[in-house]
Amino acid sequence: MHIHLHTDEAGRGAGLAFKMAERGGRGSGGHGSLDKSITLPPDEIFRNLENAKRFAIDIGGSLTKLAYYSTVQHKVARVRSFDHSGKDIENEPLYEISVQEEITARLHFIKFENNYIETCLDFIKDHLVNTETQVIKATGGGAYKFKDLIEKKLGLKVDKEDVMTCLIKGCNFLLRNIPHEVFAYQKDSDTEFRFQTNHPNIFPYLLVNIGSGVSIVKVESEDKFEWIGGSSIGGGTFWGLGALLTKTKKFDELLQLASKGQHTNVDMLVKDVYGGACQTLGLSGNLIASSFGKSTTADKEFSKEDMAKSLLHMISNDIGQLACLYAKLHNLDKIYFGGFFIRGHPVTMRTITFSINFFSKGEVQALFLRHEGYLGAIGAFLKGAEQDNPNQYSWGENYAGSSGLMSTSPDVYPMQRTRSGTFDMFEMDRLERPLVNLPLLKDPSTYIPDTVDLTDDAMARKYWLTCFEEALDGVAKRAAASQPDSVDAPERAEKFRQKYWNKLQTLRQQPFAYGTLTVRSLLDTREHCLNEFNFPDPYSKVKQKENGIALKCFQSVIESLDSLGWEERQFALVKGLLAGNVFDWGAKAVSDVLECEPQFGFEEAKSKLQERPWLEDSYSQWLERLKGPPHKCALIFADNSGIDIILGVFPFVRELLSRGTEVILACNSGPALNDVTYSESLIVAERIAAMDPVIQSALKEEKLLLVQTGSSSPCLDLRYNDFVCVLKYLSHPSQKCLSWMTISNHTSRFSRLDKGLAVLVRERKTDLVIIEGMGRAIHTNYYAALKCESLKLAVIKNSWLADRLGGKIFSVIFKYEVPCK
Repeated sequence: MHIHLHTDEAGRGAGLAFKMAERGGRGSGGHGSLDKSITLPPDEIFRNLENAKRFAIDIGGSLTKLAYYSTVQHKVARVRSFDHSGKDIENEPLYEISVQEEITARLHFIKFENNYIETCLDFIKDHLVNTETQVIKATGGGAYKFKDLIEKKLGLKVDKEDVMTCLIKGCNFLLRNIPHEVFAYQKDSDTEFRFQTNHPNIFPYLLVNIGSGVSIVKVESEDKFEWIGGSSIGGGTFWGLGALLTKTKKFDELLQLASKGQHTNVDMLVKDVYGGACQTLGLSGNLIASSFGKSTTADKEFSKEDMAKSLLHMISNDIGQLACLYAKLHNLDKIYFGGFFIRGHPVTMRTITFSINFFSKGEVQALFLRHEGYLGAIGAFLKGAEQDNPNQYSWGENYAGSSGLMSTSPDVYPMQRTRSGTFDMFEMDRLERPLVNLPLLKDPSTYIPDTVDLTDDAMARKYWLTCFEEALDGVAKRAAASQPDSVDAPERAEKFRQKYWNKLQTLRQQPFAYGTLTVRSLLDTREHCLNEFNFPDPYSKVKQKENGIALKCFQSVIESLDSLGWEERQFALVKGLLAGNVFDWGAKAVSDVLECEPQFGFEEAKSKLQERPWLEDSYSQWLERLKGPPHKCALIFADNSGIDIILGVFPFVRELLSRGTEVILACNSGPALNDVTYSESLIVAERIAAMDPVIQSALKEEKLLLVQTGSSSPCLDLRYNDFVCVLKYLSHPSQKCLSWMTISNHTSRFSRLDKGLAVLVRERKTDLVIIEGMGRAIHTNYYAALKCESLKLAVIKNSWLADRLGGKIFSVIFKYEVPCK
């Protein structure tokens, strides 16, 4: 296989063309030759190069990893209240919607084989040497071997960084920032990949990095680590001996051969030595007694596949035993394996895991990293970017740009496996503030946000992937329609559709590609793909319209509630919350109704609700609790815009405020489906305050605070949030009503209320959390354990999910939970 790099006719970026020749017969002129070519779009591999700021490189014995930091300019939807002073606003939109450009930071990591290093250095020279990088941070053995070549090609000095320091920095960075980075491999389990929940305390651990050789490092803290051992028998040994034995020169082709081989044809087993007597030794007869042992006695030719499998077993077993001995010696029970020797290959991971379990008697755990090959590149980049303080931020994986783990099956997407063997991509987006756990979680280390693991549940996985596939055309159509003035919107919408479709097909075959597969991750991946093609908020016009309609009904709803007796009003408030939650454009059963019946409203939604007793019904206990003393402070996670937030949530908020309970109302920072965003909630609150003295007073006295969640997802992960209150009470000179200034999600010019939720929750002594909506309260957090009282309520708007939970469409979930003392 050979590759060449090129720019398109306009010189806009790098493209890659792969050409693979497969020939039958003997020699290069054999019969049955077949040429296959793959040409990738210019931005498929090296993305956002025009805005690259600096780069670093990690050159191992066989593979090079390029890391570069770039700014990414993308579109964001902004809303701003019109200045309606002195005007008739009856027929005007509630607020102005504008699409603006925003710049964020992104890290790109690309892996390629050293065979192509000169070509790739030429490419780097053309596209990266004019960045802010004056001295190239380089690590790995190749930083020494290719130093002169790099300096000659690029005209820049090379600053060689310590390999171990870079590896540890990279590993710690991934462990802190990627939720589903770590997994255990269990071949005989229904779910081969068992992803680990991130724990705030990651130390101590043993890092075994398997590159050309093996390095073993004991890591005790961020800056305290020690190289304690290693071996010359590693990935280079497998590659080198494999090439000699099979005449196969490509690393991935060797793995491909090994996956098809039968090592027992080559290896001598315990039962081959002892026969039936092996059981008296307390050993399994299937254990390997001697790697390649049968080659000394068998008078036959061994297949390439069998020899490759035996070789892989030999080296993996040796590494596993060595790592286990070091772990036991240093009293460590976690071993992380990194390096591109593993690269998600099942035979390798299975053998290492078996070896660790066997020699430690199950006391030491073998753990693998999804991005094991990028540790050095990440560390080298971090060393060169210390002035940017990258560790002061949180980073998240960009699913639209990352390749993901390869399939365990060599027959699944063979061309993708071949391509990934040559080039592999990993991208991370910077979040503007560190994300923290919600302090009200009972135990953050055991908290799992997602209710169903689709990696594990094949039936649920098949359903939800099909569900997202069937909805894709509608999402693409709505995305294009949301930008009627853009001539290229249909083209971009089609590109989005194709990209997300390809992601879904990958996840059908490789559900573990990006960690644990859940409804939340499917939704997040879709949002990433929409943003990739500049569709920041396809539902902005829908939300604008529905918010305006709902506001016109607010006063009559409040008057109706105020006319009721206390107990009757409590039930009406809950029913209003539930009815509001029906208005979810992400649910096909609802979107079909809303498309066909534009007059479908609040009262119609109430009639759809399941009658009590509900599918999950703790309402009686909630009512009894309301007869007691008021809560000090309630934290409410709102769901949809329009009727949900205005006629469901705000009346409920108003009642809590009237009882003497302070309220923190949390809304998404960014758009997702028709979920209400923080900036929209500010305008809605302003209009409601102009109509209702309870809300107006609470905002003025700061008993009602509006915060953003740091999320752009219909689901909710309570471990990783960045709630910032940037609501500021101002006196508007031209209006008697209150007015608020909407501030960028990322930068606040105010300080008095610029606080994370962790601070607010503690200051306000929050003792009640209310989570509403199917995404936030069922797909996620259904089993979340909190330190305080909680309400989880939603209407099930999906027939399959309702059936799975034992109910029907529009069944009601109302969970009131009190923590055990």
